[in-house]
Amino acid sequence: MTATHSLEYWTAQAARLNIRNQAFIDGRYVDARSGQTYACVSPIDGATLTQVAQCDRNDVELAVQAARRAFDSGVWADTKPVHRKKVLVRLAQLIESHAEELALLETLDMGKPIGDSLGVDLAATVRCFAWNGEVIDKWYAEVAPTGPDELGLVTREPLGVVAAIVPWNFPLLMASWKLGPALVTGNSVILKPSEKSPLTAIRLAELAIEAGIPEGVLNVLPGFGKEAGEPLAAHMDVDGLVFTGSTAVGKHLMGIAGTSNMKRAFMECGGKSPNIVFPDAPNLDTAAEAAAIGVFYNQGEVCTAASRLLVHKSIRDDFLDRVVAAGQAMKPGNPLDPATRMGAIVDQPQVNRVTGYIDQAMQEGARLKCGGSRVMQDTGGFYVEPTIFDQVSPDMTIANEEIFGPVLSCIDFEHEDEALKVANNSAYGLAAAVWTSDLTRAHKMAHKLRAGSVWINYYDGGDMTAPFGGFKQSGNGRDKSIHALEKYTELKATWINLNP
Repeated sequence: MTATHSLEYWTAQAARLNIRNQAFIDGRYVDARSGQTYACVSPIDGATLTQVAQCDRNDVELAVQAARRAFDSGVWADTKPVHRKKVLVRLAQLIESHAEELALLETLDMGKPIGDSLGVDLAATVRCFAWNGEVIDKWYAEVAPTGPDELGLVTREPLGVVAAIVPWNFPLLMASWKLGPALVTGNSVILKPSEKSPLTAIRLAELAIEAGIPEGVLNVLPGFGKEAGEPLAAHMDVDGLVFTGSTAVGKHLMGIAGTSNMKRAFMECGGKSPNIVFPDAPNLDTAAEAAAIGVFYNQGEVCTAASRLLVHKSIRDDFLDRVVAAGQAMKPGNPLDPATRMGAIVDQPQVNRVTGYIDQAMQEGARLKCGGSRVMQDTGGFYVEPTIFDQVSPDMTIANEEIFGPVLSCIDFEHEDEALKVANNSAYGLAAAVWTSDLTRAHKMAHKLRAGSVWINYYDGGDMTAPFGGFKQSGNGRDKSIHALEKYTELKATWINLNP
């Protein structure tokens, strides 16, 4: 999928777009019971796209009841894996056939370039649903090694009702990472998209029904965390809670889940990922381009953003010049223009957060190499230029806290052990990268880096076949791969006496 159309085409399509804005409960679109709505604002120009249903605990109660009825009836949970496979593959096909509409909703709602929405997010979403559909009838149970007079079976059963709370930076893709394995293993799901980017989730519900997902099996509740997210985490009839978002919110939700019914809770949270470059990197130009893309892609609003660049002192100045050149080539532009590589920050509060970190970095003594300013303010939208700081010490705020914006901190090192110490000295452990031609060094670094994903001589690798998740305060559990199916199921041992 590539955005081959012109800016004029996408602008015209946006003007004709029919935007769904209600909650989806028990197979139909409904207003919030309170009648309340909130403005869904586009970061492209600050314009209101629509008024979205503002759900609260009353809507949560209706959605949980619908999901529980559907699960207990067995209308989905008791179907054969091959049936669920066909439905999810059909859903993937429907998403693909509506790819332009969904990509446009994503760009208008969240501000990412249309080329990324279509070529990356939508393509990966289709792949996710199709992959999960295809794997379920190939996921075997186990037979325990017993004697001849008994039989031990190890099987997996769906959790039941799952609440999935997803973030605003990859709205549809993160939803697919939760919905794919949750649905294919037979659960009923209540999806709460971020209030900042709910539109693709709302539209997806309709496509799910068309694909064959029974009523009540997938419900979508737009709304705010306090009003809709927390009641889901606390609900005594929700069996599982999955979340992607900030570490602070993840901790809060885990506490709520633990004090309710001890529901299974899996959190995929923040990161402060180190990107480590040694002098023997195979190609410094390639490494510099990857360093820029690694932190400025999606406006830096990525949990795995390569926000800490660790460079050997012997190449620091030369390498950083190359990164600056690559970063400046990614200046913000109109997200509806297929030529744009960097779009808009999601909203004004996030702009304030990013620029606040930039100001603090300069106060703490970091040297600004490029960027540092809000731009394109005449559009009414929210844009911050790629920003790079040199002479950053590991104890500075920008070297420790997740900014979630286009800000890069450069830290130099002399020895391999020093690089490892700096890289691992973080509350986070989501991802890391190493650039070197030394195979021994690559293996040693990969082994000792405390991160859920380690990439050697490139950044942000992996696909649906590999698990994704973090160490330490980057969360628990894993998305993607067969391992993701495990967290949506209960493990059961059944022993049968064959000689009663």
